[in-house]
Amino acid sequence: MRLSTRIGLAVGCTVPLLVAASGWLLLHLVARDLHRVEDDHLAQRAAAVAPDARALLRATENGRPKAADTRERRLFTAALDVGVRVVGPDATFSGGPQPGPLVRLPVRADQPVTLRGGGRSWRALSRPVRTAGASGTLWVFSPDTADRAQLRAVRRRVAFTALLAAPLSGLLAWGLAAGASAPLRRLTRRTAGLDPRTSAARPDHRPTGVTEVDELAATVRTVLARYDEQAARTTEALDTARSFSSAAAHELRTPLMSIGTNLDILVGHPELPGPDRAEVLTDLRREHTRLLGLLVMLRELGRGDLVEAEAFAAVDVCEAADAAVAEARRRAPDAEIALDAPPGLTVHGWEPGLRLLLDNLLGNALAHGRDSAGRARIAVGVRCAGDQVVITVDDHGSGVPPEARETVFERFRRGPGSAGSGLGLTLVAQQAALHRGSVTVTDAPGGTGARFEVRLPSGGGALPVRRDWLIGTAGTARTAGANRSQSFPKDRP
Repeated sequence: MRLSTRIGLAVGCTVPLLVAASGWLLLHLVARDLHRVEDDHLAQRAAAVAPDARALLRATENGRPKAADTRERRLFTAALDVGVRVVGPDATFSGGPQPGPLVRLPVRADQPVTLRGGGRSWRALSRPVRTAGASGTLWVFSPDTADRAQLRAVRRRVAFTALLAAPLSGLLAWGLAAGASAPLRRLTRRTAGLDPRTSAARPDHRPTGVTEVDELAATVRTVLARYDEQAARTTEALDTARSFSSAAAHELRTPLMSIGTNLDILVGHPELPGPDRAEVLTDLRREHTRLLGLLVMLRELGRGDLVEAEAFAAVDVCEAADAAVAEARRRAPDAEIALDAPPGLTVHGWEPGLRLLLDNLLGNALAHGRDSAGRARIAVGVRCAGDQVVITVDDHGSGVPPEARETVFERFRRGPGSAGSGLGLTLVAQQAALHRGSVTVTDAPGGTGARFEVRLPSGGGALPVRRDWLIGTAGTARTAGANRSQSFPKDRP
């Protein structure tokens, strides 16, 4: 059932009830006004005939029949249009319109009362009449016109109005509701054919001035926008899963084949000499370590691509750097790692991601930043630069050639002789971009070695719209100045 029909029926049923209730109140008020007029007339007539009623009682008391007849005529003449009844000690005199003798009168009626009898109703008022030797009661009566013609006319008009108001009010309400719901019907037609699964079209709603319709249109747009956002996230997650499996299969193929070859050698040559067997086992351990590291790195890339804004909070960068340096010293006791990080420098970030960034920068410095004597001397610095927090990691290795600084953050990019996964610096670039920051590589301040510099905004910010570091590669990012910057999402390959 349409909304306009429901409104029409509701109004068509409600208005007659309201008319009936108003009519009942009107009847009550009209009856009260008529009774007031009648009662005032009775009181006036009672005051006018009271002297004649008193004289009638005195004549009756003195035994003067002729005088009593005269007084009775005067009494009825003075009464005019009301009925009169004088009840004395020994006789009752009555005349004019009044209830029959079977209608029981109250003991007293100082205020007008309604008497019913013989299918009629009367208004009655009594007044005490006293003489020197007797006392009686004067009653005056008037037909209760408030219960007759005028009220019947009002009742008929109220009933007619109620019956007429039902269809008229229903039709009028239906017409008004149909006009008021026209914007809603237009919105329904615009949205009826939308299928967010197959089309990107969205309703073009213009403000109608009807608050409810405009709010509903805004709600529909919000729901569709959320659907699009969730669909994009689902698509991104599926692409990430597919790329993860493809990348993992591609990168795991070589170490797995190497492990298989070494196992075939061990199984097929049980008489293999000890030195050769030790070499094969060493290769197996190295490939196993590489496989394990590769899986861990791929997992971390996937976490970074799927992290939500709710995981971000205030992070003390100095504390994170101190923890990362402590862990690096534990893993490489022979390394000299210096930390310069004043306390109190915080950013709005994802703490596991920032720790991953620091760990991989230190891991890269330990692996590739040793000098010609094999010593690892690393300097880690954290400082504030305006509204940014700057993290630097300096080493004394061979550095990164200028031509390689464009590709060093690419996925699976390994240096000569590297046994790593080729994802460590990609993770650094991913986390820098995730925090709306940037990472660059230059020469170390002393001219020997490399400096990796990460700049992070200290305030909060929205996450990148596209995060596809597991799917794409860092090498497709743009160049900021003379160095590589990962402060933005990467394009899809």
